[in-house]
Amino acid sequence: MEILDRRHVDFEYDGEMSADVALDPERMAAYPFCRLKGPANVLVMPAFHAASITSGALRVLGGATVIGPLLVGLDKPVQLVPLGARDSDLVNMAALAAYDVNG
Repeated sequence: MEILDRRHVDFEYDGEMSADVALDPERMAAYPFCRLKGPANVLVMPAFHAASITSGALRVLGGATVIGPLLVGLDKPVQLVPLGARDSDLVNMAALAAYDVNG
């Protein structure tokens, strides 16, 4: 937060908070120091396991479209598709693979 404060960025941001608070305005209201005016639209996770748990919950409970996980920085494109992936998940990952091959 200190870095973004110094850069005077033109978007809303806040620091560490649990995903349920970041996504629920009623819970967010219990924190008067919260800088967000509404639910977060980007969540940054501290580790892969936290991201996996949260993105899975968002997909199941909220109907979110989750694209990933992605591996970057390799010589060839790599897409990981989890067990239980839906048809739309496969199409999204195939599109990313096709783009990377020609990109």
